[in-house]
Order: sequence, then structure tokens, then C-alpha cells
Amino acid sequence: MLGAVGPVCFAKDKPPQQYQIPIPPPPDFSSFNGLEGQWVGTSRPAGEVRLAISAELDKHFLIFHGEVSLASTATVPASKESWMGILSAAPAGDGFTLRVFSSTGFMSRYHVTVNGAEISFNPEGGESTPVGWLFRRTWLRSGPDAFTESVQAAPPGKPFFDYYTVTLSRVTPQPSPSPDSTPTH
Repeated sequence: MLGAVGPVCFAKDKPPQQYQIPIPPPPDFSSFNGLEGQWVGTSRPAGEVRLAISAELDKHFLIFHGEVSLASTATVPASKESWMGILSAAPAGDGFTLRVFSSTGFMSRYHVTVNGAEISFNPEGGESTPVGWLFRRTWLRSGPDAFTESVQAAPPGKPFFDYYTVTLSRVTPQPSPSPDSTPTH
């Protein structure tokens, strides 16, 4: 026996619902204007520092790539470190937050404030920091193509000492040779 077939009901065709996620505006990075690009400098104590800064992801973040190579001193062994930092607006809206990831495996967080030509990076902890150690840095602009970075370190339970200071200069891109200047053999 075949079952009885009831009336067929169709749902009314509804127009598709479109959802929109509100996107926050990019942070106001105007206090970092002029810092995008490549930088290099020789530090005291003897060493070399390289830094690259770029705006990324629709200018919602500033990305820092750094390399620090320092010679040994009477109190500090030689070191070489590469690091990457991601700068964003601070959640509380007061300044910025820099998250730093190091080739040493450390992950640190800094509260960043800008006061005129001075940019201060103050430690706020992080997911994997050097136990008990604190590092802070200050950038002081001396012109459009140079700034001084001072880094201080504090061992566990001790006061800060000057770790290194470097004057970074902008690396100007080398012009690529024109096809007309290629030597012929």
C-alpha cells in the first residue's frame, strides 16, 4: 500500500542575509612617520645593529625585523640575535603594544609611548621572557635619516645598566643599473 501524500509546502524564498563584520580603523602611526625602511648602525660596545620597519596588513600593524651582533665585554659575552616585532595600538588606547619574538626563543611584550622625538619601549612581560631579566629601550630621533637607540638591561633583582647604544642611519636603496649601462663583451 502506498502512503498518503499530503500537501507539499514550500518555504517562501527569502533574500539572502548579508552579514558584515565591522573592521576597526588602522591605528594612528603618525608618530612613527619617517621610520619605515632599512636602518644600520655600529653600536657601543662594538657591534652592529640592523633594523627594518614596514607597515603591513592594510597598515593595521608596523612590523620590525632586527639583528643585533655584539662583541664580548668584561661583563657581557658576545651575542647575536635576530628578532621580529609587531606593533599595534594598545588595548587600553594609551600608546602602543610591541610584541617581540626572538631567535633565542623569548617572546616579550612592551608598552610603547611617544613623546616628541623620543619613543620609549617599557617591558610588560610576555609569554616567554628571560626569567627575572628586564630590557627597555629608547629611540631618540636626531633627524629624518638617523636616530639613537639605547638599550638597558636589568638582571634579576639588580638595577638597569646600559647594554648598548647605537646610532642608526637610514640605508638608501642603491639604484639598479639601467639596461643601457650593461657592459658588452
